[in-house]
Amino acid sequence: MKKVLFVLTSHGEKGNAGSTGYHLGEVAHPWKVLHDAGVEMDLVSPKGGEPPVDGFDLEDAANQEFWNHPVYKEKRIHTKTPNDIKANDYSAIYFAGGHGTMWDFPDNKELQDLTRTIYESGGIVGAVCHGPSALVNVTLSDGSKLIAGKRVNGFSNEEEEIVKLESVVPFLLENKLIAAGGKYSKSAPWNSHVEVDSRLVTGQNPQSAKAVGEAILSLLKN
Repeated sequence: MKKVLFVLTSHGEKGNAGSTGYHLGEVAHPWKVLHDAGVEMDLVSPKGGEPPVDGFDLEDAANQEFWNHPVYKEKRIHTKTPNDIKANDYSAIYFAGGHGTMWDFPDNKELQDLTRTIYESGGIVGAVCHGPSALVNVTLSDGSKLIAGKRVNGFSNEEEEIVKLESVVPFLLENKLIAAGGKYSKSAPWNSHVEVDSRLVTGQNPQSAKAVGEAILSLLKN
């Protein structure tokens, strides 16, 4: 089985509302599912190196295992850049969330190219919470949007309002996914909700991260 590529944000500020980064649980929980199944993962971020982290909670067992794992600690501190990556080495690409993604995922051409190549080679595209911001501008070789006409999911407008960042983020993800042609659905705030449409897997919030990992693993096995 080929590896899975985890993408983490390099952006550490949410406007003037404080620090952010990738959400630790949205990396660790899918990582735990895949790692326990023997899947190897690489970590990449737009700028490479050690990305900023948010949602830091080592009382969570999966978070603690990921954070302290000697192999993945090295990968986490020294994330690759998109230019380091050969898309053909991967069976799936997964975009972890965290508010920082809203600034450095949507317009990153290198990440778009990796996503398109992996998807068009029969691979899986996954994302959770704000991670689907990476998908809103991805076009396929025929010019169509990757998510057009597909069932998608991501951090809802209601959830953004609850955390009082609806006027801080550069756009509302729910609206942008719909504008890109996605068939957006959601559950009540903070409930796990995952949509699987063929080889596209998206989850709504941090509570959905483990289930996104499980859905990706199921597709990898098929």
